[in-house]
Amino acid sequence: MFSKSILDVAKGTSTLRGSLRVASNRKLLSTLPTRPCSSYIPTLSTLSSRFRSSRTNTLPSPPRLSSTPRLIFTHRTLTTRTYPPEPTSFSDPTRPDLFYHLLPPPNPVSPALPVFALTFLAEYHPVADSSTIVGWLPAAAQAGEQEAGLNDFVENPRFRDVLQEAIRDGLKEGVDEIQINGAKQTQEGWMHIHDARNVPALGRIGDPDDILGSVRVEDGIILPETYQPMPSYRLCTADGVTQLTEGLANKLKAVLEERVATERARL
Repeated sequence: MFSKSILDVAKGTSTLRGSLRVASNRKLLSTLPTRPCSSYIPTLSTLSSRFRSSRTNTLPSPPRLSSTPRLIFTHRTLTTRTYPPEPTSFSDPTRPDLFYHLLPPPNPVSPALPVFALTFLAEYHPVADSSTIVGWLPAAAQAGEQEAGLNDFVENPRFRDVLQEAIRDGLKEGVDEIQINGAKQTQEGWMHIHDARNVPALGRIGDPDDILGSVRVEDGIILPETYQPMPSYRLCTADGVTQLTEGLANKLKAVLEERVATERARL
């Protein structure tokens, strides 16, 4: 009889532990994110903000690109959840003019891993190394490596040429009121064309990484034939991807659309 009592106590303890474990798991599941997994894809916006706060910080790994269950690590507890398939193209949450298009391997960056192609065009372009692509961002890290960060962004040198062509033509056509007004204030001398992602204070010169180029001004008028690109300019910095003033941005988009049409005609 004494032995039976011990068994009853043991069974009760085991049942209690099981109940506590179930309750704990339910509480944990209630705290897990319920948004679609596309919310967790790293964008340049999140990369830039995290990079500014801590240059050693990294982003969460991008979610899987199918509807199969993926692993979620929360408070050292492992569980699985199922999400719908990932979109192959989407816009940046803070830069509606910037788009991410998923490119499967092989691609210009990796023979085995998918990447996101960053462009200013909403429509997917089938040419993986198109001159309309700003650059590429890994969609997944290799096994055993750190998660993707801002330094993993790979610049497309072909886009740089298109960008400078658009700026030069835009200055020649006088499409940007901000640059025209800047020339009126400068009156004489060289005027820098600054990236709008990090505008310098009035009367100050911006960082070399953010100066797209320089152009000569005489009598408050831009001389577009004197425009010279800045070699130190970077397409992507801690402040984000290239961001032009409105008139030049519209000109760039028009040039990119022309390039897409030309590249498709060659396919």
